Amino acid sequence: MSFGLIRRRTRIAILGLVITSAVTAAHCSAASAEAMLLVEVDSGKVLHAENATYPWYPASLSKLMTAYVTLRAVKENRISLNSLMTMSELAHAQQPSKMGFKPGTQLTVDNGLKMLMVKSANDIAVALAEGISGSVENFAAEMNAAAQRLGMTQSNFVNPNGWPDARQVSSARDMAILARALLREFPEHNLYWHIPAIKFGRRVLRNYNKLIDRYPGADGMKTGFICASGFNLVATATRHGRRLIAVVLGAPSSPVRAEKAARLLESGFNNRGTLSWLTPSLGYVNALAPIAAAPPDLYDETCGKNRRRPAAESDDDDAHSNDPEAANGIHISSLQTPKPASLIGPLIRSMPPIVVTVGPPRTPAQALVVSPLPPARPAGKRTGTARLNQAAPTPVASVAPTPAGSAAIQSATFSHATLALNPPAGFAPSKRNDAVPLPRPRPRALARAKKRRQ
Repeated sequence: MSFGLIRRRTRIAILGLVITSAVTAAHCSAASAEAMLLVEVDSGKVLHAENATYPWYPASLSKLMTAYVTLRAVKENRISLNSLMTMSELAHAQQPSKMGFKPGTQLTVDNGLKMLMVKSANDIAVALAEGISGSVENFAAEMNAAAQRLGMTQSNFVNPNGWPDARQVSSARDMAILARALLREFPEHNLYWHIPAIKFGRRVLRNYNKLIDRYPGADGMKTGFICASGFNLVATATRHGRRLIAVVLGAPSSPVRAEKAARLLESGFNNRGTLSWLTPSLGYVNALAPIAAAPPDLYDETCGKNRRRPAAESDDDDAHSNDPEAANGIHISSLQTPKPASLIGPLIRSMPPIVVTVGPPRTPAQALVVSPLPPARPAGKRTGTARLNQAAPTPVASVAPTPAGSAAIQSATFSHATLALNPPAGFAPSKRNDAVPLPRPRPRALARAKKRRQ
């Protein structure tokens, strides 16, 4: 064999290895790296992008499109927030994150949206889909039509809750477009995106979004998780009238996705100084070029054999675990953890849990979220029963549709005596003296009054 032939074959072999290595490296990078995107709401300007147009499994982020289609139906007067939805057998069978209502249970669209966004309830998503479009298939068609209209060219939906399906695909780009549409088209419904907690009976369910009430300015929006997608989050925050959207897809844990979203938002708020013009322009979110590829499957990284307690396929966040070192069985100590100087602060409650119910809509008086009142002080010479009506008013939050039909936190003020004399429907004083007891007349006063009448 001649030296020239050997040299040519060597070159071909080396070129083949280089190409193979490059393709493998690119595939591994796309499959293992997270997708992150930061967008300004008003302008749509992209402030940061990593793998933003790589296809991804959206998981429960799909419920943002479910909410969008639902609110469009309300806006088009096809339904109202007080319309009743019925829990079907199919909706009741959804797993694992669910409210668990029996088939035949009815609830309003308003209460359904609150449960959908806070609890990420899969059964509620199906109930809304069937109530609006008649079937999951018809509702999915409406979801895809809305996605096409909004320019979400990388998205396809087959169900309203993000249940694992190879055909249910989106991207960070498309999720930012959807979040921006929700904020701009339905400003009157902003409450749905940042409810810290809901209360159903004695159950208090906190929002899975760890930025709410923990990151300054956080006001939305939705989490998602399946093993194939990793931990996803669309987060919004507003400071000084400027609102940003951060999208994180494929994070290894719930705390990590929250921390990464917070750092994206923080960078966006802090880099608006005099030198911001030096940052190269990344264009606008709708103009980002989609990548034609298959979504990465992160099942092995998220729920594989290397986990001591593999996560369930469709668990959303760490809601089913009391172990602070685990999220759905994923031991955070073995994964990337947030930096010590975390941007996620302690919980500072912005509002009491919002009461949700089943059945027909309630009146504003019945929908009161009554915060516990201080124990009543016994009447005496110094206080006197007359001072009861002079007690400082206690703010009470209520949830009721506004005249425009939107669900909003409204403020009502009642004195302790008013609550005692006219308690809201369904409110019963507890043993802790949550309501002030009515004053009892003294025997001597009764005797004097009787004597005067005689």
